[in-house]
Amino acid sequence: MSSPRRQPVRARTKPSPEINRPEVQSGSLESSLLRLVNDHQTTATRLREQTEKSKKEAIKSASRVSDLLVEAVNGGVEECFVNEKRIEVEIRALKATVMRFAKQTDQWLASTHAINNAIKEIGDFENWMKTMELDCKSITAAISNIHQS
Repeated sequence: MSSPRRQPVRARTKPSPEINRPEVQSGSLESSLLRLVNDHQTTATRLREQTEKSKKEAIKSASRVSDLLVEAVNGGVEECFVNEKRIEVEIRALKATVMRFAKQTDQWLASTHAINNAIKEIGDFENWMKTMELDCKSITAAISNIHQS
C-alpha cells in the first residue's frame, strides 16, 4: 500500500508591522495549529478510506482466487466422477456380454460333447459291423470248407 505523502505545512501569513504584538502572534499560532489538526484529520481520514478500500479489494481478490481454486479442483473431481460413472456402465455392459458368451460357450461345449459321443458310437457301431462281417466270413469259409470236403 502506498501512503499519501505529507506536505509540510507552511504558514501563509503576510508580513505585517503588527507581528510583534503578542495577540496577533497567538491568533496566528492558533490558526496554524488548527490547520495542522485539520490537515492531520483529513490525511488520517483519507488514509483510513484508502486502507478500507484496499482491504475490500484484497478480500475481493482473495475470494476470487479461492473461487477459482475451488472451481479448478472441483472441475477435475467432477470429470473423474463422470469418468467413473462411464466406466461403471461399461463394466456392467461387459459383464452382461461375458455372461452371454459364457452361456454360449457352455452350449457349444454341450453340443461338441454330444457330437463326440455320437462319433464314438458310430465308431463303435462300425467296429461291431467289421467284427460281424469278419465272423460271417469265417462262418462262410467254415461252411464252404465243410461242404467241399
